[in-house]
Amino acid sequence: MAATGSVTPDTAAARLRARLETGRLLVTPSCGDALSARLIEEAGFDAMFMSGFAVSAHRIGAPDTGLISYGEMRDAVRDICAATRLPVLADGDTGYGNAMNVRRTVAGYARAGAAAVMIEDQLAPKRCGHTKGKLVVDRAEAVDRIRAADDARRDGGHDILIIARTDARHGHGLDEALTRAKAFHDAGADILFVEAPHDEPEMRRICTELPGWKMANMVEGGATPILPPDALAEIGYHHAAYPLTLMSAAMRAMQDALKALRDGRPPEGLMSFADLRRLVGFDAYYETESRYADRRPD
Repeated sequence: MAATGSVTPDTAAARLRARLETGRLLVTPSCGDALSARLIEEAGFDAMFMSGFAVSAHRIGAPDTGLISYGEMRDAVRDICAATRLPVLADGDTGYGNAMNVRRTVAGYARAGAAAVMIEDQLAPKRCGHTKGKLVVDRAEAVDRIRAADDARRDGGHDILIIARTDARHGHGLDEALTRAKAFHDAGADILFVEAPHDEPEMRRICTELPGWKMANMVEGGATPILPPDALAEIGYHHAAYPLTLMSAAMRAMQDALKALRDGRPPEGLMSFADLRRLVGFDAYYETESRYADRRPD
């Protein structure tokens, strides 16, 4: 909290916190690289989520099964935050080790520019929340991860929100997931995320029984029903992330274009070259370049 009479800093976390405090549902499409981050900002959203699933696919072409490292994820946070002015809520997976690793992850993500970091309770190697093979650590270790995350930002003076995720619904039931989420709130989490509820009644229990801000994860084809934003807000969610929507749309479009090229046909539905240049940043580059004299030799 800012001292009396001081000016609240204009950090990404402060802007995210102010947006959540409006009470309106925050809808965040998910990016996996700097270009998708730019497109989300161009589309007029208030914030974005950096999906570990998407980063793993974009950066190393591998599934979200714990193969990507802390360093690769931190570098993705840095590149994405440098490409957008919007707050970025970033996937920190399990914290990449024990409580001390969690501390390093939170500090590293904060220095890279993230507005929020998500820490989950899965056993390493973690899995995408809507795929098979998920296991969670015991409750005490799970809570320690969130305590370590909160300690890291306090000890380091980092302004970053903590999203605490539990995957306990899968193997231990919703009651255990809710118990963990409540303990995460007590340990300092700002946003609570119970992954993969199976139906709307479970979603309502999450929002009714848990304190603070709640996050919904809208995975097309996953275990949780895809509800429109108005319905999610009515249930009681404050943040809805769409981790795979953009990547799925882009992969389908690329497959269609590749098939056309392979079959000797011109691909359809392509963006104009002018729009492509603008979105990549050529127009802004040339405008900035024009401020400086051309000192190249004749």
